Amino acid sequence: MPSRARNKLSARQVATLTKPNVYSDGGGLYLRVRESGRSWIFIGTLRGKRIELGLGNALDVTLAKARERAAEIRIMLIDEIDPRVERAKAKIAEKPPVTFGTFAMELVDGIEEGFKNPKHRQQWRNTLKTYAKPLFETPIDQVTTEEILAVLQPIWLSKAETASRLRGRIERVLDAAKVKGLRSGENPARGRGHLDLLLPKRSKTSVKHHPALPFAQVATFMENLSKRPAIAARALEFAILTAARSGEVRGMTWGEVNLEDKLWTVPADRMKAQVEHEVPLSDAAVAILESVNEDGLKPTDFVFPAPRGGSLSDMALSQLLKRMKHADITVHGFRSTFRDWAGEKTQFGREEVEMALAHTVASSVERAYRRGRALEKRRELMTAWATYCGRRFGIN
Repeated sequence: MPSRARNKLSARQVATLTKPNVYSDGGGLYLRVRESGRSWIFIGTLRGKRIELGLGNALDVTLAKARERAAEIRIMLIDEIDPRVERAKAKIAEKPPVTFGTFAMELVDGIEEGFKNPKHRQQWRNTLKTYAKPLFETPIDQVTTEEILAVLQPIWLSKAETASRLRGRIERVLDAAKVKGLRSGENPARGRGHLDLLLPKRSKTSVKHHPALPFAQVATFMENLSKRPAIAARALEFAILTAARSGEVRGMTWGEVNLEDKLWTVPADRMKAQVEHEVPLSDAAVAILESVNEDGLKPTDFVFPAPRGGSLSDMALSQLLKRMKHADITVHGFRSTFRDWAGEKTQFGREEVEMALAHTVASSVERAYRRGRALEKRRELMTAWATYCGRRFGIN
């Protein structure tokens, strides 16, 4: 235990001592003098082991205050309480709690490099900031099922897709907080077996799909589209003829195209399923590529560049549809147009159609079929589709 002698130092000594050393005031309190300055420390024993604690800079902590702090520590040691543990608890208590909003935005900052494009990053932020705003000031460890229901219920039926994404994103934020040690227990944003028991059931008609053009009208639409000179029109034509997603076409580079083999290979990092996708090109699709091909283009150049450089925006194709008086349909909807046509007007198998759409094939037999690529079967399918699309204006 510390020496019984106390109050050895005077305020003048504390101010004037300059020789580097440790000077005892008694009772475990010491003044440590270094060339860099003076500071107070407490040295004592707890359960037979030496402990040392800093009590602050001597410029900020007076001799009297240092003695008060030393006295508090001596009492704790007598009761066999570790002052280091108590100090740590006090710091935690003083630290403001981490809120849902702070943690959520920090999480997005940390994972956004894994998103495929800036649009996905912004969607994560916007969805949380717009619809989960009531949770932002709630401490992350206090977010409850009731609070989550309060943000989901107003949009659960009216904005079904947005609500589902929001629930999934809240669940991920809370899971990450648990991994960080900021939460414990079950995740209140879990869907199956939890929120799905509390939220109203959606009817099948409430699930909104991308509005699509009836396939019986596609030939007339393509004829009108072919008369438009803009690069966005060529990109939309190509997207329709290949049944590809808008982003796959807009991000397409010449290095992905083999005109001789009539094949477009989309790398895995640009595919939704993160799997490389090969697209057999019909003569009509090749003709579009040849119409926009120019001498001197590099493999990294976009096939359908924006007028001011870079890739076309999704808005460019949407605006094109509006100018064509088709604001009621979407670019993505043409994939449904293709699927409806293939299912109702052709004898092609489901495997070829699903592979053309780059959908994940579920069964092991179908996956084996996919590995075989069945390019020739799919080439026949895409040629038949191009013929159907172009039969009225002869682009084949």
